[in-house]
Amino acid sequence: MDDNQNIEELLNLNRQLTALEKLEIKEQLISYINHLLLLDFNKLVQILYRVDVDEKKLKRLLLENKETDAAIIIANLLIERLEEKEKTKNIFKSGGDIPDEEKW
Repeated sequence: MDDNQNIEELLNLNRQLTALEKLEIKEQLISYINHLLLLDFNKLVQILYRVDVDEKKLKRLLLENKETDAAIIIANLLIERLEEKEKTKNIFKSGGDIPDEEKW
């Protein structure tokens, strides 16, 4: 994966992905994260901050799953957070799907 490639573009959550495509993208993401862990940790931190991954949740999962590759945990959290952002964006695009009591 090119260092300049945007993770959000890679995942492109606006389109439907097959299970195989999702797996391939996740494997690319894990490889890229491992690369960043070894060679450019500051860039990884910037990505996590920009995507707004919950730092406390990440630390907790890393401590609870010491036997799991950290890149897998980080990739799962990045994907989870980007999916949350996409769902929120879609809710606000539709405008009418928000219950009246939750509108401002």
